[in-house]
Amino acid sequence: MTERDLDTLELLFDAARHQADDPSADLMQRVLDDALTEQRRQGVSVSGGVARPRLLRQFLATIGGWPAVAGLATASVVGLWIGVNPPATVADTAEAYLSSGADSYLVDMMPGFQFDLAEG
Repeated sequence: MTERDLDTLELLFDAARHQADDPSADLMQRVLDDALTEQRRQGVSVSGGVARPRLLRQFLATIGGWPAVAGLATASVVGLWIGVNPPATVADTAEAYLSSGADSYLVDMMPGFQFDLAEG
C-alpha cells in the first residue's frame, strides 16, 4: 500500500470512530414491540414484574418437548400392557434367570487357563 492509500484509510477509520452508534427511537420501539409480541406468542406472562413461562411450558422444556412426551407415553403404555398381560416367554426368561441356582458363579469361563503357582 502506498502512503496515500494509508492516509485515505486512516480518514475513513476516523470518520467511523466519530459516527453515532445509538439506534433511532423508532427502531428501538419496533424491536420492543416485536419482543412483546413474541413473548405473548410463547405463552409468557408479561403483565407486571418478572415474566415467567407457564407451568406446562416449563415442564415440556425440562423434559425435551413434545417428542419426549410421546416417547414417555409410549413406554408407559407398553410397560402397563406387559405388566398386565405378560407373554409366556417373559415368564420363562425371568424364571430361568432368577431360579438358576446358587452354583452359577462356579462356571469356568477359561478352562484351558491354569494358575500354576507351584514350580516343578
